[in-house]
Amino acid sequence: TCDTSKGDVNCHCMPVITRLDWYISGTREKAAMAITLTDAYIKALKAPAKGQTIVYDKHPDAPAGFGIRVTAGGTKSFILRYTSAGKERRMTIGEYGANQWRLAAARKQAGEFRTKINTGSDILQERRNKRAEKTFAQAAEEYCSKHADRLKSGDSVRWVLDKHARPTLGEMKLSDIRRRDIIELVEGIAADRPRAAALALLRIKQVFAFAEDREWIEANPVGTIKPSKVSRNMTPRSRGRVLVDSEIRAFWDAAETCGMHKLTALALKLVLVTGQRPGEVAGMLREEIHGTIWTVPASRRAKTNTEHVVPLTGSALAILEQAKAEVQRLSKRRKQSASSVVFDMMTEPLTTHAMSRAVARYRKDLGNEDADTWGHWTPHDLRRTCRTRLAAEGIGDTVAEAVVGHTRKGIIGVYDRHRYDDEKRAALEAWERRLLRIVGDDTGATTDTAEPPLVPATVEGVS
Repeated sequence: TCDTSKGDVNCHCMPVITRLDWYISGTREKAAMAITLTDAYIKALKAPAKGQTIVYDKHPDAPAGFGIRVTAGGTKSFILRYTSAGKERRMTIGEYGANQWRLAAARKQAGEFRTKINTGSDILQERRNKRAEKTFAQAAEEYCSKHADRLKSGDSVRWVLDKHARPTLGEMKLSDIRRRDIIELVEGIAADRPRAAALALLRIKQVFAFAEDREWIEANPVGTIKPSKVSRNMTPRSRGRVLVDSEIRAFWDAAETCGMHKLTALALKLVLVTGQRPGEVAGMLREEIHGTIWTVPASRRAKTNTEHVVPLTGSALAILEQAKAEVQRLSKRRKQSASSVVFDMMTEPLTTHAMSRAVARYRKDLGNEDADTWGHWTPHDLRRTCRTRLAAEGIGDTVAEAVVGHTRKGIIGVYDRHRYDDEKRAALEAWERRLLRIVGDDTGATTDTAEPPLVPATVEGVS
């Protein structure tokens, strides 16, 4: 005689139990049976000597296939058995316990799952897919390793993602990230650093576009987010900072004596004299120079991917001779051979970032004024100053744009293949004469103006 009040679930004479033997997912369920489950019954449920015991719930509110499983180790978990596309499935809802799943909550959850299953969902497969789905950190790493790292800006891309995106989004699954998550993240950055916020949004959008192309996500939550909709301060503006005569004079006089590395100072001067990009000047190689011509190869011009010829004036050649002498001095002092890099600092390569740091560090010595609207000048503003002064010297846009290496757009760019080499040399020599008057004696200097000369709108935002 069995004592059913003590929960003898293995009894053959309990009238409320239907005993079944099922094979599900290749695992034989020991003594699978059905009963109206209660908390008291589950608590009294004993672990089998081996394998597992499953008891299905006959409660009116319980969906078909809902039950409790107890393993040989004593773990009790709520499960739901169902069929999807002709395949038997058994999913775990959660472990039974005071601080985990209780019977009523598990029964309700099973009902919700059953409703989805009846409409065609395969809950178990969806769970597996979710576990296999990439996190933002994983997607960002693949984007960098397969794409961004090949670019000159690769280090910057990684830094922005590591600094601004990974701490918040890193462990989130891509499909869990919502538009509002990105907006809230970017808004937080934009409050103090709008430019950094715009850059962070750009890099995040690039990661999601990369993921969308590979069908890791069905929809891109950030594709249509515009910086201006997040914060007005994030709206990009073309920078228009140009050095006035007094700033040019102060820079020229102090660059090599203020404590800045001499090669950095000479590179900055060459940017002003030639109007070329700071990065192209910093990476200048001796084999690129032939007499009075500097040819910047397409491989070093990431923005245009075209070869660019730069005529070298007397001032430019003098700067290069000074750089050569300084590299030879450093080479002898450090007892190491110099490379073919014109501005070879021996210890580390000269970069645009290093040039910017140097200009910021020696602002006071260089007479770098905090101008209205644009603030202190940067290395790239030396390039813009050259372009602006070319216009002031009466050089037409076609030649002036050719001097700074901007490619011509549209049909004109397709059919006009003239290189304007002679015109570019004449333009740079005209600028050189003006520059030498500015930095010369007071008798040869031009009068300062509060603002630079008016120039065509195309000069502003020169890149």
